[in-house]
Amino acid sequence: MTTPVTVAGKVFLIFYGLLGCAATILFFNLFLERIITLLAVVMKAVRERRIRNSGLLPPGIRHDFSAYSLPGWKPSVYHVMLILGLSAITISCCASAMYTPVEGWAYLDSLYFCFVTFSTIGFGDFVSSQGAAYKYQSLYRVANFFFMLMGVCCIYSLFNVISIVIKQVLNWILEKMSCLFCQRCNKATVLLGRRNAIRPGSKGRQGRPGQLPDSDGPCDSDTEGRRLSGEMISMKDLAASNKVSLAIMQKQLSESANGYPRTVCGSSRHNGFSGGVGALGIMNNRLAETSNSR
Repeated sequence: MTTPVTVAGKVFLIFYGLLGCAATILFFNLFLERIITLLAVVMKAVRERRIRNSGLLPPGIRHDFSAYSLPGWKPSVYHVMLILGLSAITISCCASAMYTPVEGWAYLDSLYFCFVTFSTIGFGDFVSSQGAAYKYQSLYRVANFFFMLMGVCCIYSLFNVISIVIKQVLNWILEKMSCLFCQRCNKATVLLGRRNAIRPGSKGRQGRPGQLPDSDGPCDSDTEGRRLSGEMISMKDLAASNKVSLAIMQKQLSESANGYPRTVCGSSRHNGFSGGVGALGIMNNRLAETSNSR
């Protein structure tokens, strides 16, 4: 167990650890990228052979893996996780078969040591190469270095892929929860609107039985929300629900203020309807037109 003792050695370890750990993480990331690239090439080749054997792929296609007919195809993250998991298990089993007779540990203790070491947890309860002398010591150290390197690379890559899967699962759960809460909010809004005895615009939207409501009117979400919640609506919404144009109201007000002659108003006076301003004038004109048509 080699540890720094002097102050200079501890300071050197801090700075060396910063650079060394960063370079090690970079090495593991590059290793994961090369592993994924290799798996993509192999799985593409297997997929292309299956398609060709099924007769769906033309026989004269080239075998360079950059230009054949599977554009944009990538291996599934679950396939990569499965392959990395099997590789880590294989390396751990082989390393445990080496540690058991050399170090004198039980096989389960060797597996435990492999996981703790490969995952860089490092409790220190089991440490390899601590004996005074080993048979074939040089070969054992080379094999120990190889198993350590490959095991740490596979476990680190496996952890990265598992984190991607966990992120996908969490996003799926959050999406389902948001959809569930949205449905509950919509149901609560509809029930709140139904509990109101009188809702603005409810008569105009009910219509006759078996008849769909008019779709040419304004369907603003803010207006619909206010009507479902039972709040008061503005004069603009009232005019829109009664299908009275604001331009017509302005025209009626302007003609009433300026005293311009109106044929409808003239006929309304003969029929006993007096003129008015604004909505009252429009109602009188409609009544006058009804009486003239009769």
